[in-house]
Amino acid sequence: MQLTFTQNLAFVSEAIFNGTVLLDANQAIQQEAISLGLFTANNVWMMLATALVFIMHLGFAGVEAGFGQAKNTVNILFKNTLTPIIGILTYFVVGFNLMYPGFEGGDTGIFGFAGFFLSLPENGTTIEYASGKYTYWTDFLFQAMFAATSATIVSGAVAERIKLSAYLIFTLIFVGIVYPIIGSWKWGYGWLDMRGFHDFAGSTLVHSVGGWAALAGVMVLGPRIGKYINGKVVDKPGSSVPLAVIGVFLLWLGWFGFNGGSVLSADPAVTSFVLVTTTLAACAGGIGGMIAALFMFKRLDLGMVLNGILAGLVGITAGADVIGPGYAILVGFIAGILVVFSVVLLDKLKLDDVVGAISVHLTCGVWGTLAVGLFSINPDHTLGTQFLGAAACGLTSFICAMAIFLGLKYTIGIRVSAQHEKDGMDSHEHGIRGYTITYDD
Repeated sequence: MQLTFTQNLAFVSEAIFNGTVLLDANQAIQQEAISLGLFTANNVWMMLATALVFIMHLGFAGVEAGFGQAKNTVNILFKNTLTPIIGILTYFVVGFNLMYPGFEGGDTGIFGFAGFFLSLPENGTTIEYASGKYTYWTDFLFQAMFAATSATIVSGAVAERIKLSAYLIFTLIFVGIVYPIIGSWKWGYGWLDMRGFHDFAGSTLVHSVGGWAALAGVMVLGPRIGKYINGKVVDKPGSSVPLAVIGVFLLWLGWFGFNGGSVLSADPAVTSFVLVTTTLAACAGGIGGMIAALFMFKRLDLGMVLNGILAGLVGITAGADVIGPGYAILVGFIAGILVVFSVVLLDKLKLDDVVGAISVHLTCGVWGTLAVGLFSINPDHTLGTQFLGAAACGLTSFICAMAIFLGLKYTIGIRVSAQHEKDGMDSHEHGIRGYTITYDD
């Protein structure tokens, strides 16, 4: 209830002449203060969550640059800089209204479009979700950060051999059209939402959608030169282990906004619960990655611990609001194990993923989505429905991404020349190096 100053004055004036309405007047004024306080709290929290998700792009940049070879550092950072720029702009032009088209009764819930660019909703500047309100503009920014993340996942997998122009065109199409249409099926109240599919913050809608697209890109591109020789996997050391570690911890920090903001209000009970399950799953994922790597490689592999942390975060993202703390640890631990075996399997199939993005986001995104059907406190969340959602979104993402990559391959080409790849993309594409050491005369 929003009272104007004139209405407040009228309440007080009536109370002076009629004491019987004084209590009602006080209650109305108090209710206004509560509503304004709730609105402010929700909006501030959502803006903070937006900032945290934005920081994740810096985390992705750190992970990819750290795991990538030094000769390709600038190219990797260039892509990670342009990705959120393109993602946010395309989401403003078409993406937001594709994801939230306003499905109405009788719609199939498969495709809808509310028009180009943003416009104020009918109810003014606020948008109602959960137990409170926050501004329409905050909602757009929060959702735009998610959209850009889906393309960033692809960036790491196809690094060190994709043409910059091809990647940017792919990002423009995928983030602007493919991702929001798939997202509308659940978050825009489309057909998957009607069937009861649950994906709280995007194990499927963000992570596995990006992971399936990354798989398509890796398949079309082929492996880096010299990655697989005579049936053996040739290690290509990254440029900076410390940078990769920093990147992972920045991503972990950003996940507090990624999952915590997905409560879509500042509800203290639900938000704190989500942050606890998210953190526990990340910790368990790191342990799972360490143990699985020790079993597979007979060494304490830091890279797998880092990917294990991310695997745990991806795994819990679908059910962070409906899976209890104990099961959250189990979900994260299994995700940490799965990511190691997935990396090994991809290498056996000669699918070259520079940073392990497919294993982290696709494999563990699917696992996390199915885990909702196994461990959710809500009996309406069934394994069958969760499988349907993961399969439908994954298949659509893979087919669309494959079509885009193949279209680029047979038009402008998607892979740099062998010489450019051997020399490093920084010198040929950008004319500068990521790491430069100078000595005084």
